[in-house]
Amino acid sequence: MKPQNFEERLIWYSIIGTYGFYFLALIYPVNFVLGWILFFYLCKRLWNQTKHTPIEKKINVSWILWLWLVCIFVIAIATIIGCIDSDVGTNQTIRSLINWGTDWALLALFPLSGCLNIRPQLIYRAVCILCLQSLIVIPFFYLTWILKLPEVLFSSPIERLIQNGDLFYTVNLYSIEYGTNELRLFLFAPWGPALGLIGNIYFFLALGEPNKTWRRIGIIGSLAMSVVSVSRLSFIAIPIVFVSVLFISKITKAVTPIAIGLISFFSGIFSTVLLGAGRDAYDMFHNARPDSSRVHEALAEIASERWQEAPIWGHGVPEVPGPKVVATMPIGSHHTWFGLLFIKGLVGFIAFLLPMVLSIISLAIKAHKSATARIALSFLLTLFLFTFNDSQQRLAYLYWPGLIVMGMALKGEVQAPNVPWDRTPEKTYV
Repeated sequence: MKPQNFEERLIWYSIIGTYGFYFLALIYPVNFVLGWILFFYLCKRLWNQTKHTPIEKKINVSWILWLWLVCIFVIAIATIIGCIDSDVGTNQTIRSLINWGTDWALLALFPLSGCLNIRPQLIYRAVCILCLQSLIVIPFFYLTWILKLPEVLFSSPIERLIQNGDLFYTVNLYSIEYGTNELRLFLFAPWGPALGLIGNIYFFLALGEPNKTWRRIGIIGSLAMSVVSVSRLSFIAIPIVFVSVLFISKITKAVTPIAIGLISFFSGIFSTVLLGAGRDAYDMFHNARPDSSRVHEALAEIASERWQEAPIWGHGVPEVPGPKVVATMPIGSHHTWFGLLFIKGLVGFIAFLLPMVLSIISLAIKAHKSATARIALSFLLTLFLFTFNDSQQRLAYLYWPGLIVMGMALKGEVQAPNVPWDRTPEKTYV
């Protein structure tokens, strides 16, 4: 598997070079610049496209991908108006727009890039290679803890140019969780739950790899990333998403309603036991890291209450620092939806919710006939689950391979790979 054109070379070397960029503290600028390069290249291809362009070289952008672009642009408008209403000053407004261009914008740019001549199998193989690299470096990260090396290797001065947070330009070797003294690895992510998200997403991307050996390596490596992140949500998201997508993709099969009936029947009989088990599981999940759960709940409550101060356009920026009750964490962080309401207002909330819901519906419809759509749906459902755990737009520079696959699934013809949940190779229109 080798890249065959300009866009594939950019994607291939960006993924397999992740650790190199990370140890140079360049992973954030490299990946968001990649999104803009691919977007401008797409615009160039569309501009040069004529009615005489061969069918195999034509680019067809679906309406839902244009909707992503329009809605993300609406979020930029909400940012400007929110900053003006909150009177944060010109410098802060410009900084907020720069941050929009490095996080929110990527949620539209990378899916649009999926309309270019990019093979999904190339992304799956590159992700599996990155998972193999992770399996190799994980023991060395643990070794740094055993040798009592400092947690932070160094921070790059590049952050001063963009000013969106030191964490994105810091090389971390390991971290000791406050309150529980748990050892966590971040690898190339800025914090533990971010690595858990990436591990979950890479798990589903690895399922698309047609080569059995590489697929197994990708699955093991992605699961290892989730485990070393010690992210609670990452432990339950994979089975939830896997079962959900399997059910959606098989919903037209005759066996599905029979299975639903049996599950409903036995659920009714054992409802008391199941409800008790559910409560116990929730309590165990909540108490596994009580300080973190308390801060997340308090941040969500404060953000929802403060949203009423600027319900339409929001406050424009997060409130930094937050009160001591949330350990000075910024108001508007650690939850995508409450963060949107507080920072971007109802306008920004709807602008993000609308394309996400429509994309999930579109992919769910296509999932029964396209393996690429199933992988894209798995990615989007995983991302949706994690929106309740963190501000996920800030991590688009890490999960961008999933965004490109989503763009592929939402465009025209897709060559579907052979994946474990459907062993029959297929070529479908999605």
